[in-house]
Amino acid sequence: MQVTDPHGLALGGDAARARLQARLADLSTELEGEEHARCLALAADPARDIESVRDGVSTRLMESFRTRSGRATFGLLYELNADHILLQVAGRLRRFASRSDPRDVLQEVFFNIYRYPHRFNAEREDAFRVWSAMIVRNTVLKHLRSLGRASKNHVAADDLLVQPAVTSASPLSGAIEAESQGECARVYLTYLHLYLHFYGMLSERERAALHMVEVEETSYRAAAEALGIKLENLKMVIFRARRKIHRAMRRVFDGLSADCRPARDPRGLGAGAGALAAGAGRAEFLGQDEDPEADASEVE
Repeated sequence: MQVTDPHGLALGGDAARARLQARLADLSTELEGEEHARCLALAADPARDIESVRDGVSTRLMESFRTRSGRATFGLLYELNADHILLQVAGRLRRFASRSDPRDVLQEVFFNIYRYPHRFNAEREDAFRVWSAMIVRNTVLKHLRSLGRASKNHVAADDLLVQPAVTSASPLSGAIEAESQGECARVYLTYLHLYLHFYGMLSERERAALHMVEVEETSYRAAAEALGIKLENLKMVIFRARRKIHRAMRRVFDGLSADCRPARDPRGLGAGAGALAAGAGRAEFLGQDEDPEADASEVE
């Protein structure tokens, strides 16, 4: 097959459209009466741009070929789309730095189109463009695999030409997506609010260490020197600060207070003992009496 368009059917002007109408008129013996009239109307519609004419006519030609297998119909389909598909093939080969001849792959593409017309679905007017683009992708990958240059994760040859399901947006799906985005933003703000709240309950040294490492992206060694502590101690301070915030947030999401006592502790405490327990829980969160050198090996 020749890739150049000998009949000038690139649809680059009124003359090309007239030639297309003439070619379609010659297909009256292969195209059914209603289908033939539909193709002629698409080609003659002055409100359509070049791409729209090619999409509409190509889809109808492919649908006719699927049901009647007309050779002249397939020939016109090739003339309309060869140059367009060749550009897609060449672009994908360049992406893989392949030196294969795009024209050879183009013939494979149209061979697959000719071989699997029963897998074509003409529900959309641009169905042929979408379907052929998928065939181009899979044919290029298959070609590269044959040369040993494609990834193992690419689509298997047996999965070629399976047309994806046609999906369309609906008011319900749009409402669900908008609601999901709003809920996601709300949850994210809740996390940020809780993190900031419990960050404020840390000791001054812990807040300084977290801010330097996580916000200013200071190295651990430089942060340790700035705070005047050993590197091992800084790691322990940051580890404990993060763990305190994480535990406090987890308790809140479990429906508990952030500074509550473990569930295994006795519940029959008096008022004074209860206040003492609450104070101990807060002290446990703040960790102001912890010795960072005591468990420095915990993060090593």
